[in-house]
Amino acid sequence: MSLDNNQLLRFTTAGSVDDGKSTLIGRLLYDSKAIFEDQLEAIQNTSKKKGHEGVDLALFTDGLRDEREQGITIDVAYRYFTTPKRKFIIADTPGHIQYTRNMVTGASTANAAIILVDARHGVIEQTKRHSFIASLLQIPHVIVCINKMDLVDYAEESYNKVIEQFEEFSSKMLVKDVRFIPISALNGDNVVNRSENMDWYQGAPLLHTLETMHISSDINKVDTRFPVQTVLRPQSDEHRDYRGYAGRVASGILRVGDEITALPSGFTSKIKSIDSFDQSLEEAYAPMSVSVTLEDDIDIGRGDMIVRTKNQPETLQDIEVMLCWLNNASAKSRAKYSIQHTSNDQKAMIKEVVYKYDINTLDRNKEDKELNMNDIAKVKIRTTKPLMVDPYRENRTTGSIILIDDATNETVAAGLIV
Repeated sequence: MSLDNNQLLRFTTAGSVDDGKSTLIGRLLYDSKAIFEDQLEAIQNTSKKKGHEGVDLALFTDGLRDEREQGITIDVAYRYFTTPKRKFIIADTPGHIQYTRNMVTGASTANAAIILVDARHGVIEQTKRHSFIASLLQIPHVIVCINKMDLVDYAEESYNKVIEQFEEFSSKMLVKDVRFIPISALNGDNVVNRSENMDWYQGAPLLHTLETMHISSDINKVDTRFPVQTVLRPQSDEHRDYRGYAGRVASGILRVGDEITALPSGFTSKIKSIDSFDQSLEEAYAPMSVSVTLEDDIDIGRGDMIVRTKNQPETLQDIEVMLCWLNNASAKSRAKYSIQHTSNDQKAMIKEVVYKYDINTLDRNKEDKELNMNDIAKVKIRTTKPLMVDPYRENRTTGSIILIDDATNETVAAGLIV
């Protein structure tokens, strides 16, 4: 059995309203036999009621009744499926501009983004917007699926035209790995099975691409970061003197004997043991959840971070962040919010809005300083106590924050540290 069998790949789908995202996911689930019989029966019945000849594949993902009735996707729909080679979580995100925040939420943990382009219309504003968000969120792999090839007679020229358009504007973005696949989600061409209608395309179908994509290098293995979630002090005879620091490895590798520094105190020690729930380990790496004991008795609590002494994050109170505003109410000038960064909770204030992105043109607007729902802006934040941070492009865990309104307890913004 290969290691990849246990690997989980998270991917998000994005595209304009009628590009066929839900149909594509339905086709993936249907052709890879990842649908329960009762689900299939229910959807066959709904399809019949709507007067469709075959199964309406889009109904597999449009879970909300409103979505089914309107035939559009509103919220982020998560779907889980597995093949003999890999496990998958799909975040099906809406295509409309007013749901930019949903796309940011669905895409923030993704290894890959599937961006759908209608072969007839080519790269449109919506394609650029979604590609920009994928680039902003540093999604390592982007697969551009050129859909509805059946409506352009499976012509290679239509496929090449879209590649040319996409490459022209994406050259300014920070996407490392871009692949192009010509598909027909409706007919199943190049989704799970290779298309007989496009023998000019020599690449792999979509599912094979997702199953074989190399994702273990997506995790930062260099910078060791271990945010402490809780301190374990079991009051049992067997573990009378046990003092373990529990949490999830955000990045890098922890090894027994490593010299570490606890932040923000700056005290140093060595790792004495690493324990998982059922065994002792010689090393732990992201994203494992473990408990670490140290050779010295240091005062460490929730929100502190254990790092390698020779490789430390920045400890900052003034932070520049790319912020996506998620809340209906606009941001209040110099208002205090709770900021959550890894396991660390502090108070923070938005000091300044540097500029806002016009999500349609990708231009920077330095005049408009008001943050409304779905706005993406570069802001300066000041926290009451220092946070141990890395730039988001280097570490997606220690480089991200959320802001919470203390009065309503709502998450009002998600941010990427720049």
